[in-house]
Amino acid sequence: MPGTRKLGRASDHRQSMLRGLVTYLLENGKIETTVTRAKEVRAMAEKMITIAKEPTLAAKRQVLAYVTKEDVVKTLFDEIAPKFADVNGGYTRIIKTGPRRGDAAEMCIIEIVGNEAAAEDKKAKKKDKK
Repeated sequence: MPGTRKLGRASDHRQSMLRGLVTYLLENGKIETTVTRAKEVRAMAEKMITIAKEPTLAAKRQVLAYVTKEDVVKTLFDEIAPKFADVNGGYTRIIKTGPRRGDAAEMCIIEIVGNEAAAEDKKAKKKDKK
């Protein structure tokens, strides 16, 4: 089937891995992974954000069927999706970081656009606690 990458896994394992990566991305704002995985994660994460832009019960159920944590879904609907209410796509960014040391796989960071301020706030809170 064109348009999907198999990523060297069986379909159920691949689907489970992508669900976990999308959940982690929405929870933390950015993740480091390989470029091919990031491209697949980007497609699903952007679909979840697009669905969440319409705050209906049906949309919440659709997102809950894919994302594995309820609190991440709440964050998606309350904080992430309203930021992109007037934007049509382009919610994530992929930044290539170079080859991985062990097998030279091309690595990258995938992050949600506009999440830089939230990341700086988390760093500041951690410094205040110490």
